Order: sequence, then C-alpha cells, then structure tokens
Amino acid sequence: MERSSSEEVTPSEGTVLINPNPNMTSSSLLRPEWPTIDGPLGLSEEDSVGYARKFFGFGFLLLPLLWAVNCYYFWPVLRHSTSFRRIRPYVVGSAIGLTVFSAMLASWSLTFTIGGERLFGHTWDELVMYNVADRYGLTGLF
Repeated sequence: MERSSSEEVTPSEGTVLINPNPNMTSSSLLRPEWPTIDGPLGLSEEDSVGYARKFFGFGFLLLPLLWAVNCYYFWPVLRHSTSFRRIRPYVVGSAIGLTVFSAMLASWSLTFTIGGERLFGHTWDELVMYNVADRYGLTGLF
C-alpha cells in the first residue's frame, strides 16, 4: 500500500524514529561529558584526576568526610563504569573507604549505645567521657 505525496502521516498510525546519527550507539549516549556533578562549570578531566587523588589520599588521614565529598563530587564517574578510567580508581576507592569507615563507626556507636555497662562491666566508668570532670576534680573550680 503506497501513499500519495498529498497524504499526511498522523501520529496514531505509529511512526518509527530513526537515529539521526547511525554511528552513535546507546552506550555512547549514556557516557557523561563531564567528570563532576556540576558539568561544564566544574573541573576538566585533567584537573579532576589531581583532585580525586588528593581527596582519596587525605581520606586516609582520618578525614573520611573527604571520601564522601569525592563520591558526591565525582558521581558521574562512580555511576558510569566505562567512563573516565583515570579518575575511577580514586573514586571507587573513596566509596569503599567510606563504606568501611561508616560500618566501623556504626558498630562502635551501637556497641556503646546498646551494650553500655552491661557489656563492659566495671570498666565502663573508665571508658565513658561524661564523668571526666568528676574524675580529675574539675567540678569545684568555678
């Protein structure tokens, strides 16, 4: 069934969208252009490698908040596994470090919160910090 040039195709007849650029695949459409969450306002890929490396390294100096910042700021790198291969090891390492640190902090917090004096017995008074002033005789100074 051929149509004459005077007939119009209505949307209800179903139209097929054709990819305007046949060289582009769906995976290339998903690759982010920028390594940071702020897009073109952010860092270039070369600058991003240095910042990601610094955030990752300083996270080991008991500043795991920098690991969280690294994961947040370089979210496109963390989200797309095939993009920005030079930055990705630092961002994934930061995500792993943040996860391990969070698990350790949560277990420490829950141990003291739930366990308390029942778990530690008579050494509980030496572990808690709310009686430091009493222990060193600092309550009668003022």
